[in-house]
This record gives sequence, structure tokens and C-alpha cells, in this order.
Amino acid sequence: MALTLEEIAGHPALHRCIRVQAQAMNQTYEMNPRLASVFATQQRWLMAHIGLALHFRREPDDYRKELTAARFIDVIRQNSVASRNTADAFVKEMLHYGFIEYVPTSQDGRIRPLQPALPSLEPVTLWMMAHLHTLDSLDGANRLAMFLAQPDGLARVQPLVADGLLSSNPVREPKQTFSLFTWLNNGGVVMDWLISGVDPDDAGRAQIPTGIVSIGDFAKWLKLSRTHLARKLRDAEDLGSVGWLGQRGNSVMWVSRDFYQEYMTAQAVKLAIMDAAFVEAFGEPAGN
Repeated sequence: MALTLEEIAGHPALHRCIRVQAQAMNQTYEMNPRLASVFATQQRWLMAHIGLALHFRREPDDYRKELTAARFIDVIRQNSVASRNTADAFVKEMLHYGFIEYVPTSQDGRIRPLQPALPSLEPVTLWMMAHLHTLDSLDGANRLAMFLAQPDGLARVQPLVADGLLSSNPVREPKQTFSLFTWLNNGGVVMDWLISGVDPDDAGRAQIPTGIVSIGDFAKWLKLSRTHLARKLRDAEDLGSVGWLGQRGNSVMWVSRDFYQEYMTAQAVKLAIMDAAFVEAFGEPAGN
């Protein structure tokens, strides 16, 4: 059976496994910051998953069931993820940067199917692999090997993951501090970078050092405005969720125990969704 949320959240190795996962996400971001940023805010992350699920569930023999801008926007609105204008702007942005492309078709010229450009699937695959590795690290199973052995592995499991994310209240309505970052441009990357610098042995401290010292260097790495990042960090600071061990902005940044736990809980929720999707797609992994 898939690992439950309670089993994942209570696992003694979770903190170290999640740190490794956060470091893997940082590496993926460095490979292609613009593309990785598509998955770095809550709204865009969900829109991207919806688009991918529509693509993988398409029926090539029925052009009416292809991924199109109109179908994508309708599903976005049905799931209350974003407005029509926001969804339309997202499609246009993805086309502009070549992350998606039109599919040539000789059928009804009024319907213009879309598909992800092949390079766009690489960070999604790496994202899936990092999380399957985390799950394997918790119970010693072989999910990642099973996934890699299937040429259509991503197409089989991603739509099920998308279903689980969309139906999860904790995913759709994150806690207060977590929400501050999930709606920030590259907010997911901000949180991964913060957590990647945390020593799991410090997890019980009220103020947990992150290793980040300079807001300017942090913003530069993130390709974010220093002013915008500083404003969000100030909001989190006002909530008591982050701070500095010395001079503000020029000493080691810390995250609060509550914020750290919010992040860990959010990861556990996501991992439980992904494990349930994995079992549905591929069956029970060996070794768990």
C-alpha cells in the first residue's frame, strides 16, 4: 500500500530526505531558471499540472479531445485555479518562450492542438524523480527504478498526481506563512533554498539557521527583484516566521520552527498524493 500522510510525516528520516529533495530542486532550477519557475508558484504550478494532464490524457484519434487553449482555460476555471484572463495569459507566455507548441493537424482548422515542447518535460521528469527518490528513501522501495523502466512512466502517473493535487484542501489552501511564498514569483524556489540550508539536527530549535546571509545574493540567484524579495521576507518576518541571527539582511537568516514544520507538512501531503498516484499507475513497489 501507499505510504499514508501520517506515516510520512512521522518518519524519523523525513527531515534529512526532504533536505536532499530541496537540494535536488535547486539543481533543477539552476539548469533552466525560466522553465523551472513555471512550477515555482502555487497558481502556475497547478495550471502547469492541469495542462500536462490534459496533454497526457488526449486522444490523438479524436481531435476534439486534444489539449487546446480553450479546453485548458475551461478546466482551469472549473477547478477555480485562476481566472480566464490569467489562464489565457499563461498559455500565451508558455507559447512565447517555446515551452509549449502547436501541433500540426490536417483536421478541423478551427482547432489548434497544443503540446509541451520536449525540453519542457525534462524538469517535470526530474521533479517526479526527486520525489520518488524521497519516498524510496523512507521505506527502501524501488519506485524510482520502476518509473525509469517505463517509457511512458510520466504520462501514466502525472495525470493522477494532478488529480490528487487539485482535490487536496491542504494543497489548495496552504497555511499562512507557506502561502506568503507560494504566491511569490519563484516562491517555491525560495522555500526550497531556505530548507536546503537547514541542518536537520537543528529542526527542534525555535529559530533554525538556514545558511543564507545576503538578501542581494539570494535575490540574484533567484532572478528576483531584491526589493520584491525583501518585501516578502519582511511580511514573513512580521509573522515571526523568519529573521536574522544578527544584523537584518547581513547575517544568517533563520526560519521559525512553525514555518519549518509547515514546509515539512506540505511536503508530506504532496508525497502521500504522489505515492497513491504511483501505486494506482504502476502497482505496489517492491521492498516497502
